[in-house]
Amino acid sequence: MRKLIAGMKISVDGKIEGPEGYADWVEAWSEDYGLTAQIDACLLGGRLYPGYEQYWTAIQNAPDKPLPTTGKLVAPDEVEWARFAARTPHYVLSNTLASALWPKTKFLRGLDEVAALKQQPGKDIYLMGGAQITTTLIDAGLVDELRFIVYPLIAGRGKALFATTERRTGLEPRQVRQLRDGRISLIYTVG
Repeated sequence: MRKLIAGMKISVDGKIEGPEGYADWVEAWSEDYGLTAQIDACLLGGRLYPGYEQYWTAIQNAPDKPLPTTGKLVAPDEVEWARFAARTPHYVLSNTLASALWPKTKFLRGLDEVAALKQQPGKDIYLMGGAQITTTLIDAGLVDELRFIVYPLIAGRGKALFATTERRTGLEPRQVRQLRDGRISLIYTVG
């Protein structure tokens, strides 16, 4: 069975967004979890997907230009992820979205369809978020592994990753690694 691996960039106090509605402490949204070689599909929630598609399409179309959303130049790792994302199937768990610009995007309507996706042959699946889909899938027992990049700051007000978790879930630490700029990489098996 394929593993469903959630990867999130969080603050020390477990926030994935600040009060402005985004994680202004994250410099680049490239895949920093060491997953690219072991995945062949991505899963996102319906609230996250439209902005995700827009962000990565802008990089795919103009990798040498500043991003329209931030005005910042694209990081080389983001260009690499944009190319990977363009050729990788994306699944969106949503009851409302029905169309996407990317031809390799499919829509899932329920948790049973996520469970069925895990049963299909292939490599592991990268659960990219957002918070609601991540906690829902953890509560349903469908997430196998959590990978965090923890930023050395207390975000304060903002959106907490586990604010809506319904049940207590044990985690088994697999790896802790210090990264540059004081960030920490944490990998847990979901118990």
